[in-house]
Parts: sequence; structure tokens; C-alpha cells
Amino acid sequence: MSRGFALIALAVMVPALSACGLKPLYAGAGSPVVTQGLASVDVPAIEGRAGWLVRNAINDKLSAAGSQNPRYRLDIRLDDTLQGLGILGDDTIGRERRTLRARYQLVDIASDAILLDATAGADAGIDVVSSEYATIAAEQRALENLSTEIADRIVTRVALTLRSRAADGSAAPVQP
Repeated sequence: MSRGFALIALAVMVPALSACGLKPLYAGAGSPVVTQGLASVDVPAIEGRAGWLVRNAINDKLSAAGSQNPRYRLDIRLDDTLQGLGILGDDTIGRERRTLRARYQLVDIASDAILLDATAGADAGIDVVSSEYATIAAEQRALENLSTEIADRIVTRVALTLRSRAADGSAAPVQP
């Protein structure tokens, strides 16, 4: 009985999904503007270990570790903090919070116009254990995870900006 109900529910929901207005961001053959625009974004070096991790994650997502003819520049400043929380009875820290914040700007290189000025942030909780090595490893792993999360948010926001500029006609498609 439940299998039949699931099939009926699926049959009813499929047409509704197509009418929801959801548009794929990376519509390769239909609208290459976003894909080409992302490939033409240059990400200059970012200071520190967190900067190195964020830059590499962004370049992986842009699928170009540096375009031959970059049209845009993505300037990023990071703020990485590690804060002790949860003081135990023996005055030691039992929990930490690692916070990574990014302020970024998408700049059109030709006109030096700022197309996007935004921030992204993420944080993670870390248990402080008796092993100092384990605590340091947890802090580093948290930084790696936060860097990936920040990179995802930045690339998504840049892609949305490029798509809206193409839809407005304010940017011609990027030529490879």
C-alpha cells in the first residue's frame, strides 16, 4: 500500500517541480555565461594558512587555477579566530570555537568597478581533550572544513552575481 502511495505522490509532484521556477546555475550548453565567467575569475594570493586553503578551494570550484585572460578579480580578506569556551573546574578550557570570516569583492578588471562586495562566515566547535596533538589536529581539521564552506559560499554568490549581470544585459558573455 505504501509503495503505491509513493508512486502516486511522485507522479503528482514531478509536474509541480518543473513549475517551481528553479533554474540551474550552470546551464552549460544553454547559458555558458556563468561557466565562462567563473573560469575568468582570478583569485590573488590570500595571506596565511587559511588564505591558502580558501584560495585553493575556490580555484578548484572555479575549475581554473588561473585563466589566461582573467576578466574579473576576486579580492578576499580573511579573519580567523580561535576562542576558548567552556572553562572547566580546574581552570582549563574544555571547548573552543574556530571562526572564519571572509570579506570579498568581485572586481571587473577592465573598468575597476566593484560588482560584488559581500561577506561570508562560518564557525565550528572543537572539544579540547587531554592530548594536545589531538586538539591541534581538530583545530586544523576545523580550519580545513571552514575553508571549504567559505569557498562554497563565495563561489555561489559570485555565480549568482554573474548570472544576474548577464540577465540584465549589463555584461556581455565572456569569450574564452
